Amino acid sequence: MSSPAGNQKIPALWPFKRMFYGWGIVGTSLIISAAHVPMYGPVLSVFVKPIGDEMGWSRATISLAFAIGSLAGAFLSEPAGRVLDRYGARLVIVVSGLVIAAALLGMAAMREPWHLWLFFGVGRTAALAGINLGTTVAVSNWFIRYRGRAIAILAIGLRSGQALFPLFIAPVIIVASFRHAYVLLAVIVLALVVLPGALFIRRRPEDMGLLPDGEDPGEDLAPTAADPGSNPTSTGPRTRGREVSFTFQEARRTRALWLLIVATSTVFFAQTAVNLHAVANFQDRGIADSFAGVFVFIFAGVSAVSAVGWGLVMERIHVRWGTALAVVVSGFAMAVIAVADSLPMAIVFAVLFGLGTGGTTVAQTLIFADYFGREHLGAIRGFAAAVSGPAGAAGPLLAGWLRDEQGDYVMAFTGFLGAMVIVFFALVFATPPQKPPAQQDGD
Repeated sequence: MSSPAGNQKIPALWPFKRMFYGWGIVGTSLIISAAHVPMYGPVLSVFVKPIGDEMGWSRATISLAFAIGSLAGAFLSEPAGRVLDRYGARLVIVVSGLVIAAALLGMAAMREPWHLWLFFGVGRTAALAGINLGTTVAVSNWFIRYRGRAIAILAIGLRSGQALFPLFIAPVIIVASFRHAYVLLAVIVLALVVLPGALFIRRRPEDMGLLPDGEDPGEDLAPTAADPGSNPTSTGPRTRGREVSFTFQEARRTRALWLLIVATSTVFFAQTAVNLHAVANFQDRGIADSFAGVFVFIFAGVSAVSAVGWGLVMERIHVRWGTALAVVVSGFAMAVIAVADSLPMAIVFAVLFGLGTGGTTVAQTLIFADYFGREHLGAIRGFAAAVSGPAGAAGPLLAGWLRDEQGDYVMAFTGFLGAMVIVFFALVFATPPQKPPAQQDGD
């Protein structure tokens, strides 16, 4: 329950005044995360063939827009993370939402390849460095003990958006055009990203006279390993009301940070490429175009539903091993898509890929907070995103180029299976860092 001081600062339009406002941050972030998915591969994948057919552009040409946005988003993630630590997520999310809406309108009017590169590139930059980073940092700042389930609920937003948007966008493209679909998406972003972000997003519970997880300020907050839902992290179990935090400079000197960056970079390399090219791959193999929206719904829907389970698992076992398990599942998915040539095999792939991405989506947000704490999380995650971003850009571009050169995606998907092996071993060696007790006392 909120403290009296906290109640005074809860937004006037928020209806649940007696509920811990951290869950308001989670709910608002879920809606925002779901609505900004037009800048992600699963939604763009529904547009790949229609844009290519109307404009005469190759898969590599379209993939380049994705790569440009991924690189620019990575480049801006580090300064954006510092802004988030200092000022909070509200301004970043609102401005990013306006940029995405403008970019979608630009894509509705595009005539030349550079229009796509510019508008999609700018929109994806805002999605990665603004919305994605902003919502994950915002939610992580409000929870410690229950961070796993909070991040899992947030992940439901992203994957639910990726599941649902293609279902209603694909018919709009078929009945009208991809241009009409982009106008509709711009309106949705204004209504479901900009407006709720401005009204309800807040920086940290301490700014509102509250404590993480809704703890009572008068309660004994001493660390205790017996806390329900405790989970071993880099500095011991999750504790009530506090956790040990690393500064950006301290985190950068640890081996764990660099191994986590290798792991997340390699996951981005493979998963972003599959997100973008899986639908086109199955269309190339003779599966009906009308299945495109349903296919994305299956794998994104499974990802959304499984995120809750993954979040609860990662509250009870170390996030490193939960992530490794999700990577193993993703590896099986890559093996299936490399040989899948029928509708049943496509569905098997969609389920496996959904399970794997459900786990890695939760883990990629949770793992940095669990290893390094929340006080400097924006700067640490922003730096990690800046370093790993080029890999996320290279994967879709490489897959598109290989398809144009060889006529199929077999070599690309086989390479992504090897990438999952690299991720697994990076996680095995990414032992959590320990902060000296004297430094812990100074936090």
